[in-house]
Amino acid sequence: MQKTDRWLGLALALLAGAVLWSARDFPAVPGQKVGAGFLPTLVGIGLLLCGLGLVLRSLRAGAYAGEKAGPAAGTEHFGSSAVVVGAVVAYIALADRIGFLLLAPLCLLAVFKALKVRTPAALLWALVGTLVVHVTFYKLLRVPLPWGLLRPLY
Repeated sequence: MQKTDRWLGLALALLAGAVLWSARDFPAVPGQKVGAGFLPTLVGIGLLLCGLGLVLRSLRAGAYAGEKAGPAAGTEHFGSSAVVVGAVVAYIALADRIGFLLLAPLCLLAVFKALKVRTPAALLWALVGTLVVHVTFYKLLRVPLPWGLLRPLY
């Protein structure tokens, strides 16, 4: 797991570098305080922090290699990773037809349950997360998200 974390962390850091490099050339948006590169820059910073965190965790785990730090080699479960990837693929495939406000909470709920979050907390965070993202994109960034089935009600 230490090598996996280290390589994944390095890959995320490289991806973050590419995102940050490309975001610096995005044009300014007239009439707005932030330009088109603002959100990609935030994503790049987040990826960089996650990548560095994984590398540091792998290095720290290497220092405590004598202690039992987690599951034995070969006993990791990849089901939750498959659910996360499946939720992303489902969102990409279905967002235009179903809509963000209906599909996002279902995807988030599936991910939270795969990560063994208790049902009341998973429901709460799926709904709150969806509303926060919707308000952030729709009201603050003025980026419309797909309405899908809710289009007639809008």
